[in-house]
Amino acid sequence: MYLIRRLFSWRISSPVLSGLCRAFMWMLLGAMVLSLLLWGSGLEEQDLTMYTYIVHGIAAAFGGLTAGRRAPGKGWYHGGITGAFYGIIVLLIGFLALDSAPAGIDCLWVLAAAGIAAFGGIFGVNLHKS
Repeated sequence: MYLIRRLFSWRISSPVLSGLCRAFMWMLLGAMVLSLLLWGSGLEEQDLTMYTYIVHGIAAAFGGLTAGRRAPGKGWYHGGITGAFYGIIVLLIGFLALDSAPAGIDCLWVLAAAGIAAFGGIFGVNLHKS
């Protein structure tokens, strides 16, 4: 039984990569909720700007929490790196998919995502199982 459990369970050992996977999973869940909100209510896409930032903030926080929990130490560092990568990937997807030109304000978005994820990493490192 141990062999079967070991073969079919996979775990990402890198704290940053596992945090990114968890962040994108939360972003996917948030996008689904926002899509259902658009579908079921009278809201339009222009009304969802603040909610989109909230979803990205929550996703970055949980990604940083996961990175901090998987890291042996310095949860703020691993969380901050996770948030920075998350912000850069989201900006890159927006640039390639929506053809939106990068602006100076986008650097603030990456810094905000890194800060939120670093805050999550601070809490995550304290959840680390010894």
